[in-house]
Amino acid sequence: MAEEKNQETKKEEKYTAEQIQVLKGLEAVRKRPAMYIGDLSSRGLNHLVYEVVDNSIDEVMAGHCTKIDVTLNKDGSVTVTDDGRGIPVDIHPTEKRPALEVVMTVLHAGGKFDKDSYKVSGGLHGVGVSVVNALSEWCEVEVCRDNKVYFQRYKIGIPETDLEVIGTSKATGTKTTFFPDKSIFKTAELSFEVLSERMRELAFLNKSLAINIADEASGKKHMFLYNGGLTEFIDYLNENRTPLHKPPILVSGERDDISVEIAIQYNDSYIENIFSYVNDINTVEGGTHLVGFKAALTRTLNSYAQKNNLLKKEDFTFTGEDVREGLTAVISAKVMEPQFEGQTKTKLGNSEVKGVVESIFGDKLASFLEENPPIGKKIIEKSLTAARSREAARKARELTRRKSALDGGTLPGKLADCSIQDPAQCEVFLVEGDSAGGSAKQGRDRRFQAILPLKGKILNVEKARMDKILSNDEIRTIISALGTGIGAEDFDPDKLRYHKIIIMTDADVDGAHIRTLLLTFFFRYMRSLIDRGHIYIAQPPLYKIKKGKEEHYVYDDEERDAVLKRMGNNGATIQRYKGLGEMNPDQLWKTTMDPELRTNLQVTIEEVITADHIFSTLMGENVEPRRKFIEENAQYVKNLDV
Repeated sequence: MAEEKNQETKKEEKYTAEQIQVLKGLEAVRKRPAMYIGDLSSRGLNHLVYEVVDNSIDEVMAGHCTKIDVTLNKDGSVTVTDDGRGIPVDIHPTEKRPALEVVMTVLHAGGKFDKDSYKVSGGLHGVGVSVVNALSEWCEVEVCRDNKVYFQRYKIGIPETDLEVIGTSKATGTKTTFFPDKSIFKTAELSFEVLSERMRELAFLNKSLAINIADEASGKKHMFLYNGGLTEFIDYLNENRTPLHKPPILVSGERDDISVEIAIQYNDSYIENIFSYVNDINTVEGGTHLVGFKAALTRTLNSYAQKNNLLKKEDFTFTGEDVREGLTAVISAKVMEPQFEGQTKTKLGNSEVKGVVESIFGDKLASFLEENPPIGKKIIEKSLTAARSREAARKARELTRRKSALDGGTLPGKLADCSIQDPAQCEVFLVEGDSAGGSAKQGRDRRFQAILPLKGKILNVEKARMDKILSNDEIRTIISALGTGIGAEDFDPDKLRYHKIIIMTDADVDGAHIRTLLLTFFFRYMRSLIDRGHIYIAQPPLYKIKKGKEEHYVYDDEERDAVLKRMGNNGATIQRYKGLGEMNPDQLWKTTMDPELRTNLQVTIEEVITADHIFSTLMGENVEPRRKFIEENAQYVKNLDV
């Protein structure tokens, strides 16, 4: 028996070449799809569309494409058509197969790796259309070039037909249709809205490019064409704000094979709004091009103010924070060989780009200001007001720190903290009102759940400077409880005391308003907490339905009707919860706080530009955009409590 067991152990421990699994071709993609497209949710599905569109955009940047059509077909497939040169179809010199087939079936194959074909490319950090092919049940490509129409069909990434000529055409371009594999994307759905925002963004970044997107099932469609390019992009971003000068300032230049285009405009808001791109890729984590821009802006405005005696104190110097208040900017750099780094590979690492951007933007902005003194004066006045506010905010922060130190660094008195110290295991509920806060404190699990009751509505930070924000008691309490600090110099997300921040408000209009105010605060001043997945929204029930001993908590009208139908309407009582305070602690725990039973919505940002637009519409000074937004979206409102 001992010998048998020993032999069995040796067999189990055997580790030779036989155990090394080689995934050929696109098998690796199907085995680990999330490695290539991020995840298998709608975000990953949308990414497939982006990859195909990226190929067309490369043709745009090479100067060979003026129109892209994206169609979400009724059968669930997607078609992307462009009028570029068409993917080459001649035999590849080393692969001995048509170039189209190589591009569609070999990872990282494509003209973008050849500087002669594409000087700059948007897809270098991407995974290529071959991954789209691998993750599709079927894919068909039509190529128009050399007065012929070529066609090839693939099944799960493998050619189902040879490349064949199916007709003639004087046009050029590529048409790709793919049907995402339902065995991989089991529940995911393409988002027409998210795709539309990306297409809009690409149209802004590529002046005079026409992009059409249509959803055949719903009949929705958009046509994007911006002859003004980045200046129209700025107009769109500032649509709900009042600009201090018109039109936006546009500068462009090229040096050392790096081309730079930057548009800026100041407005009457108190936030900075900067979007940076490299080869049309949104560099959400910034990078060297953004560093160069910020350095040039601060240096140039300080120099201009001193030279023209616009500063009252000779020794006074603007900080970067001062000159970026109320600034909307778009930075677009084209780099031959971009190096991306950072957590999501969206941070530019090329050191040489910083100097090029700093030099081009600094020189051209200085010239513009000298030629346009009224605009220069307005910008300096805006920065001066920001500087005074910064000083007031600094004093407010110091006062808060001193008070905290005098109190022995204690947490806010109204916070009912949890006993566990590990932030990864802890969660804090931001609860509307003392009544609900009382129920939540009694119903919670004290080991890992903290409760912070909020009194009324917090300040609308969209309309306030930092000094005013820091004078708001409820906001100061939140900052103190979370432990991260606030502001460019103090904010540190790594000091967060709870890795789950759960907004728990009543299911009525006031509750929705408080929730929106809190989300506006987090989006504007602690956005990395959203990006890191720390912000959640609790889903308290709307109704309690009881019949005899049977009771159900339901969360919307549809669920209520379904439960009533199942129970039989006769004898059933329905209780409508107008507020969290109407629930006793046990009910609140069971329906909204128990991790085993509750439903929380995690707050994520699919499109930062869209989110910015919505917050500036709903919470900004201008009434007309808000009215228009409400009229357009009223049909989607559920359970409106008036």
